[in-house]
Amino acid sequence: MKSRCFAGVFAVLCLGPIHAIAADMFVYFGSHRAGPGIGFSLAHFDTDTGVLTKPEFLLDAVAPAFFQIHPDGQHLYTCNSGRTGGVSAYALDPHTGRLTYLNRTLANGADTSYLSLDRSGRYALVANYEGGNIAAFALKPDGSIGDWTAFVQHTGSSLNPQRQSHAYAHSIITDPTNRFALVADLGVDKIYVYRFNEKDGTLKPHDPAFVGVAPGSGARHVKFHPNGRWVYLINEIASTVIAFNWDSAAGRLAEFQTISTLPADFKGANATAELEVHPNGKFIYGSNRGHDSLVAFAIDADSGRLSLVAHVSSGGKTPRNFAFDPTGKWIVCTNHGSDNAAVFRVDETSGQLTPTGQPVSVPYPFCERFVPVR
Repeated sequence: MKSRCFAGVFAVLCLGPIHAIAADMFVYFGSHRAGPGIGFSLAHFDTDTGVLTKPEFLLDAVAPAFFQIHPDGQHLYTCNSGRTGGVSAYALDPHTGRLTYLNRTLANGADTSYLSLDRSGRYALVANYEGGNIAAFALKPDGSIGDWTAFVQHTGSSLNPQRQSHAYAHSIITDPTNRFALVADLGVDKIYVYRFNEKDGTLKPHDPAFVGVAPGSGARHVKFHPNGRWVYLINEIASTVIAFNWDSAAGRLAEFQTISTLPADFKGANATAELEVHPNGKFIYGSNRGHDSLVAFAIDADSGRLSLVAHVSSGGKTPRNFAFDPTGKWIVCTNHGSDNAAVFRVDETSGQLTPTGQPVSVPYPFCERFVPVR
């Protein structure tokens, strides 16, 4: 397995900066719905002009809400959200964009909502939202999903009786050293810290096992700064971002700032969704469902503290996920409440976002991922 993963990563690195040699990218979209004609669709994106084509349907899939592309550029792994949950693997043809189904396995928890790959590319780690648990799977040499390597059940509740009556594991990601995994649990308002063993894919509770956040926050997605020293958490219910110092040697988080994702005068209902740090490490962005916006923050280079840059309309209703293109010059944002995806130019000096072109139609989109066309 290592030979496939590392060979793929080496090939990508040898290509150099993607935007230096290729302007044409594939963009994959997944729909949260299930049924005939619902699943994955594929568009083209021009990294020079920011033009996104109208996606064309690829193949049926069971609610592929959140998915990742393997570093080898030849495999795609997706959550299958819904009552039974699960994860699925596909082979990806980087010349044509075609996806070929490999296999699917249940993840022992309803509504699998988040999937990440460890830093070695040998394991898929998943968070089961309704199940309130996490799991890890080995990836086989052919790219299919193999045996379980870990499973952990969370317990507890928090302040909001409608949203936090039990544990709701919402994201899982390994740290840059690949020695720890952080799990944001919306139901119990905690970031759990696990020791991750890349030799066998196991997850063991660390000491301390977690850091708590303000009751009722609704911890959702956690992301590392490129320097590996800061961690940022977006909270779905409270509409805040919390910043932490990360001690990679001890596996400890220390909170140092909380900032709202909303304008001070906004009075409506809102729930945040995605959080992404710009590759240059100078800015971080979040999505607001309700205010229907993307929020941009500047990151202080010395302290990691955040300061508001701007809010910009997401180009539709209920923005879910968004992603930077490989050049860092553009963001594509999905609006599942209005069945579209919008493109924004990123000013890499100021952090400002500028809408570009008209949003394109995509059926109930949740996630988008870029792959260079070979």
